[in-house]
Amino acid sequence: MQVKEKRMNQAPRRPRLIVFDVNETLSDMSVLAARFAELGLAQQLAPTWFASLLRDGFALTVAGENPDFAELALESLTTLLRSQGVTDVEAGVEGVMEAFMQLPLHPDVVEGIRLLSESGIRLVTLSNGSTSVAEGLFQRNGLMDRFERLLSVADAPAWKPAAAAYRYAMEVCGADAAESMLVAVHPWDIHGAHRAGLATGFLNRTAFQYPRFFARPDIETANLVELADALARRGQP
Repeated sequence: MQVKEKRMNQAPRRPRLIVFDVNETLSDMSVLAARFAELGLAQQLAPTWFASLLRDGFALTVAGENPDFAELALESLTTLLRSQGVTDVEAGVEGVMEAFMQLPLHPDVVEGIRLLSESGIRLVTLSNGSTSVAEGLFQRNGLMDRFERLLSVADAPAWKPAAAAYRYAMEVCGADAAESMLVAVHPWDIHGAHRAGLATGFLNRTAFQYPRFFARPDIETANLVELADALARRGQP
């Protein structure tokens, strides 16, 4: 995939800090499909469940709440499995959530993170989920020492893409939004970070047609290694 950037006079310089989304951006959630298949369900229900979980979290955020990701995940999954006629719902929920906590990384992540870390860019995560998910991912893959902080919106005023979530990350890290970049696979996350003043990097892993109604990313690549290479060619922040 060809790296896409805004016109050179608009493209930001190499960021001092990169804020990573975690679920789907770094973790490969496609393995959840197998757990749904084991329950006799269509594999496509796995991404449908996760999308509905995010939808409900966004709705509660707009209503002024900051829901607990794990509780919402369990409740929404229980409801879905019951509606699909799963016999042992409790065991089904346990199996899916166990797989969720043991997700692998996308193949490009270890090398991409190494390149970014060795270039001197500060690396943190900001997830709508628990920090324990990111911690498990990085411990299993030897990446813990590459990240300065693992952040969750559980400690912020609201879920992403609310501006308060990104401002929370900037405050905790002592960073300026204008010198920071959000990297994610979700256009809604890209849009939220853009509105909060951060530069944005979109990982387009599936040759996805980026929605026109969201703010365009500052840089778009197929994977994290390409993103690291593109940022390396930019000037110092």
